Amino acid sequence: MEPPAPQRRVTIVDVARHAQVSTTAVSKVLRNAYGASPEMRAKVRRAIDELGYRPHAGARGLRGQTYTIGVMLPDIRNPFFPEILDGITGRLADTDYQVFLGPGCNGEKEEARVTEAMIDRGMDGLILIAPISPRAHLERIASAVPTVVVGRHGHSPVYDAVTDDDVAGAFLIVRHLADLGHRRIAHIEHHETDPTRMAEMPNAQRADGYRQAMRSLGLTDEIDIVSTSYTQQGGYEGAKELLTRPRRPTAVFAGADIVAMGVLEAFTEAGLSVPDDISVAGYDNTTFAAFGPISLTSVDQAGHEIGSNATRILLDRIADRQKKSVQVKLSPTLVPRRTTTPPPE
Repeated sequence: MEPPAPQRRVTIVDVARHAQVSTTAVSKVLRNAYGASPEMRAKVRRAIDELGYRPHAGARGLRGQTYTIGVMLPDIRNPFFPEILDGITGRLADTDYQVFLGPGCNGEKEEARVTEAMIDRGMDGLILIAPISPRAHLERIASAVPTVVVGRHGHSPVYDAVTDDDVAGAFLIVRHLADLGHRRIAHIEHHETDPTRMAEMPNAQRADGYRQAMRSLGLTDEIDIVSTSYTQQGGYEGAKELLTRPRRPTAVFAGADIVAMGVLEAFTEAGLSVPDDISVAGYDNTTFAAFGPISLTSVDQAGHEIGSNATRILLDRIADRQKKSVQVKLSPTLVPRRTTTPPPE
């Protein structure tokens, strides 16, 4: 038995015939261009729905626009990044744009491979989430295609940026723990050595905010930082190291909720109760933090708003490549939950 012949793709000519209009009229409706009456738009849209017509992406690309946006994620396992994606897709819901994801895998070579592939495929714009690539590479990308960088501080005349005020967020956590009576407050940071990334990445900003807050509260001598990675395994290893201290901290500020996951695992394994024996706070206010049995105190940096703002700015940049670059910094809020209480007597 021979396989059925592939179904012929519906074309713009088919739509025009079905709607009894010209192909020029159909093109105007598809491009949302001036000159098509409401009645004409209704006829064309009805024909498109009845025929199941889909514009050919390649043909759109030849006309200068593909209606695709590339989003690069550093780590698909981090539960915070879906919050940003929700903001991106929500902002694009009433547009013709589609989102394509690419994993950056927390590596410069991997990021370059993903971003170059997106550029090669003619995507109209890119949203890069917490990229670790050098500033010069990010600016080369932005020179080729409209680009918004999320979660990286610093000003660039070439690309737009959306960040959380990570220093202020760290202050919120440290002050909250100090107000509960904690003095031995430790911090688990993401290890960083590159000078530019130390100045621009959110993990470095949070560690700096932790130091500033401890000093401002008269707790300079209690500053205790463990450098691992912003992963669950990094949190686990950091917590194990803290447990070897001669004087165990009474509270731990994990630099991200995914880090706090590993911290809680290590403390449970060691037979410690959170928060009765030791308090734990995270950052990002992910669904994990809000999960009832966990109830993790965390900082909400409004991931949905970050994604929505990044998309709004990117669409503006696509419409006007010459506009001045924009930097948006959102203000975080503290969400206290059950993992932080006064220290044990």
